[in-house]
Amino acid sequence: MASIFSRIVNGEIPCHKVAESNKYLAFLDINPLVKGHTLVIPKEEVDYIFDLNDDLLGGLMVFSKKVAKAIEKTFPCERVGVSVIGLEVPHAHVHLIPLQGMGDMNFSNPKLDLSQEELAEIAIQVQKNF
Repeated sequence: MASIFSRIVNGEIPCHKVAESNKYLAFLDINPLVKGHTLVIPKEEVDYIFDLNDDLLGGLMVFSKKVAKAIEKTFPCERVGVSVIGLEVPHAHVHLIPLQGMGDMNFSNPKLDLSQEELAEIAIQVQKNF
């Protein structure tokens, strides 16, 4: 069975897309730690990030950098943090999180409860800066 992220790539599940290429997709986390929390995935389903071939892994990081720059323009922050956990969904992915401080990367923090309208507006703003 395809992962939830592959189902998003295939258009079976909607997402708030912020950027896309032929190999990668960036979309907002629906349970964000902060506004602008974005997931970046390779479209090819590979469970563990370090099982990606070198070209796909390198491309994922370069694409993530472009997305991070758009996030910085949209949400003024000290920097955009990068986290790779990979246990919650069996599809390699990177979390990009606008940071004001180290506590913003704490995944045990309460998640924001944003409406679909708020998420859609955030996605549009990041897209404009991509």
